[in-house]
Amino acid sequence: MKKVIVFIFAILMSVYAMYAQTTKDIIKERKQIANLSQSELNARASKVAHKEAKKLTKEGWIVAPGQLPLEKQLDKSYNMNYEYEESGLPKYIFGAAMSVGGVYDAAKMQAIELAKSDLASMIQTEVTSLIESTIGNEQISQEDGASLVSTVKASKDLIVKKLGRTFTVIECYKNLPNKAVQVRVVLAYNAKMAIDDAKAVIEKELELQGQDLHEQLDAIWEQNK
Repeated sequence: MKKVIVFIFAILMSVYAMYAQTTKDIIKERKQIANLSQSELNARASKVAHKEAKKLTKEGWIVAPGQLPLEKQLDKSYNMNYEYEESGLPKYIFGAAMSVGGVYDAAKMQAIELAKSDLASMIQTEVTSLIESTIGNEQISQEDGASLVSTVKASKDLIVKKLGRTFTVIECYKNLPNKAVQVRVVLAYNAKMAIDDAKAVIEKELELQGQDLHEQLDAIWEQNK
């Protein structure tokens, strides 16, 4: 039995080491992108945006009157995606969704709500990555880290409610054969605000659970300022 436990523990440590390395690779790649010049970033974004806009237009996606052309929306979105802080954190977090409705406004409202939910999922992923990175650096224990991760995963709806002002970077639609309208939106949210929102939600939930992990949380935020 003891040998089995040791074997399982070895497997878990191996999986964790692989995940930690993946996280480090992601942060390294983000820092490399952050070091590119603005002209290089613009060139990258424009090239990708042109290709994607052509594809979406062919599929029947169009923009409502008064909206920026689809290529310009995509170009702005990709540029924002390439912006990172020195710590390796993105400057913006995004949520995307599509919804179908009988009329444009109804489909748009539903798509925005779904995109907010997706945005909360992205925030959960980012915060979980920060926590596990801190565990890897041995700044907090694995037990405390597990409690924090569990709280984050259970707080999605609360994070959605906590979100401040989001802004739409992509909004387009297409008319379906059955006369319905399909709307596609991408929302952006300031990453620092997202982390602060998540921190507030986590702290409140921990208090309700009777757990005092404020010092551990502070260590995570301090490391990733």
